[in-house]
Amino acid sequence: MIKSTKIVFGVLLIVFAFISTGCREKVPHDAIPEVAVNLNIDITSTMYIELNTIGGWVYLTGGYKGILVYRVSVDDFVAYDRACPFDPFEQTARITMDNTGITCSDTTSCDSQFGILDGSIIKGPATIPLKRYYTYFDGAILTINN
Repeated sequence: MIKSTKIVFGVLLIVFAFISTGCREKVPHDAIPEVAVNLNIDITSTMYIELNTIGGWVYLTGGYKGILVYRVSVDDFVAYDRACPFDPFEQTARITMDNTGITCSDTTSCDSQFGILDGSIIKGPATIPLKRYYTYFDGAILTINN
């Protein structure tokens, strides 16, 4: 009787451990919520004068936590959501452009660092790159969407 009680107790303990850790639905820290983005900006406007030169960048309102736009070349731009992919639900987890002009980081939450040209991880703890938006440039108007 004691042996069967120990077996039942052990099975129940294993089942409880499995239910309490493995079956719970977890919100992934690397899932930046989808937010509709459809922006058209005239880079010749004085509001976006920083984008008139290669290496120039601006922050825009939009996306989940804002958008960082960077001019890669004469005709090429990249746009990333400013939410840090390590923990986008953390209120302060937001990327900012570094003084180097070639990387951006989340200096307030996790210290992850990313390359500006492709959004790749340079330094963790982030495990996925920045969320990138599509860009199209017609020579004057930059379109950013998803």
